[in-house]
Amino acid sequence: MSSPSTSASPEPVAPAHASIKRAAYREPGPLVIEIENVTKLYKMGEEIVHALLGVSIKVHRNEYLAVMGPSGSGKSTLMNMLGCLDTPTSGKYHFTGKDVSDMSDDELADIRNREIGFVFQTFNLLPRSSSLQNVELPLVYAGYSPAHRREKAMQTLRDVGLGERMGHKPNELSGGQRQRVAIARALVNNPSIILADEPTGNLDSKTGEEIMQLLEVLYEQGNTIIVVTHEEDIARHARRIVRLRDGLIESDVKQH
Repeated sequence: MSSPSTSASPEPVAPAHASIKRAAYREPGPLVIEIENVTKLYKMGEEIVHALLGVSIKVHRNEYLAVMGPSGSGKSTLMNMLGCLDTPTSGKYHFTGKDVSDMSDDELADIRNREIGFVFQTFNLLPRSSSLQNVELPLVYAGYSPAHRREKAMQTLRDVGLGERMGHKPNELSGGQRQRVAIARALVNNPSIILADEPTGNLDSKTGEEIMQLLEVLYEQGNTIIVVTHEEDIARHARRIVRLRDGLIESDVKQH
């Protein structure tokens, strides 16, 4: 079987000087996330850390939400909760109608693989695997046949502008291209939400703009996007900003 093309060609990106085009506001769809009065306590030595103190939030399909807050606000804890990486000490978390508050580790892993597309600041790509192999990985865990997962992964890479980079390994790609691979990996399973943690944190401003333009396109296509960020200019691309402080929601504002 021939390997995917690795020849270089320019990928479609927004011009460096262009301001990001905001997609039209989309009316939210059915409820996908419902967190009710959630608390999270951690024990650190003899000290009890109250990371979340009764947080309630609802997220609907087709929303573009930013979560902000200073260090120690509970922002990272809430992200872990939203991503089913952790469970609450008390309170309820319903994800697409399922109560995930008391799920086992295996059940949570299944939700993460099938329902949540993660995009990390540090990309988290397998260094010895090609772009195509990295994007195929969630489909391996989901049980797709080799032919089907290859087809889906190739199409998703084309969708993010990396049709000519499928055979490249991460060290052969620019930072922006690596983040596009990570976004393709997040998209390939058609997840209920895309959860992006500081998606432009390791990128220069020009490349960061290109990634935010791509997220705009994905939102316009009907994806539900949650971005966790400390950068105001990144949060402004969302249509709703939730701010945390001291384990509580300080404000929850929609913006059109």
